[in-house]
Amino acid sequence: MKLTKIFYLIKEGVKSIFTHGFMSFACVLVIVACLLIMGNFALLSLNIDHNIEQLENQNEILAFVDESLSMDDAKAIGPRLRTLDNVLDVQFVTREEAMESFVSKYDDEEMFSDLTPSTFRNRYLVFLEDLSRMETTRNDIEQVEGIAEVSASLEVSRGFILVRNVVTIVSVALILILFVISIFIMQNTIKLATFSRREEIAIMKMVGAGNAFIRWPFIIQGLVLGMLGGVIAFLLQMGIYEVLTRRIAESSLAMMVEVLPFSSLMGPLLAVFLGLGLLVGTFGSSIAIRNYLKV
Repeated sequence: MKLTKIFYLIKEGVKSIFTHGFMSFACVLVIVACLLIMGNFALLSLNIDHNIEQLENQNEILAFVDESLSMDDAKAIGPRLRTLDNVLDVQFVTREEAMESFVSKYDDEEMFSDLTPSTFRNRYLVFLEDLSRMETTRNDIEQVEGIAEVSASLEVSRGFILVRNVVTIVSVALILILFVISIFIMQNTIKLATFSRREEIAIMKMVGAGNAFIRWPFIIQGLVLGMLGGVIAFLLQMGIYEVLTRRIAESSLAMMVEVLPFSSLMGPLLAVFLGLGLLVGTFGSSIAIRNYLKV
């Protein structure tokens, strides 16, 4: 394709944006709205998943050492626990450390003045790689020689997994639905803009203009509108996210919820917004112009 023809097609595509200003504004508005909704759900899903991972990291299995073992024998169990599948790390806790941790949870330490370390048992905190395999790992730990008892919060782990799965499924479903809706609305919006040029398109077809020559200005129009919608949606999303992050940081939720910094999400989010905007704009334009090329 000659350079002059390329410039002509680009000029016609950009010109069409301003010629049908209201329709162009409507297209951008639709793209921005859909991208914002998708972006909000995606960021919510990422943050929930991140917080669940933090909770998973804090969740551990308690493996109590047989009281008949000496301190050296108790410590010798650690390397064997580390070799087990799905074990991320282990931490040995002595009787004294267990008593200190227990007493520190209460304000009135005098209540436990008669308490001695012998009341507690040496134990291991076992941290897992995959929380969904907690039950299997618990059974493996029970088979280790020198471990008398194992305590695992299986119901808590199942609750974490259920929440994460539900949030992921709902977020993916909503994103897919909104993507289809945005393409449908974009298609019909550009159709309205194309309707006013139906006679011009018919004349161009009659004088021998190829489908590609007629189609490209509309595709370029969709590309520009899609990219513009993606950029605007990204800037709005950044502002919304920063405001919500600041509000959470100033509220009591800050003690329970950790919000991912927007800087860590900025690159991928911009790429996704631009990619979706360009895809919606291009695909919507191609579908919208298809029926007018059948002359």
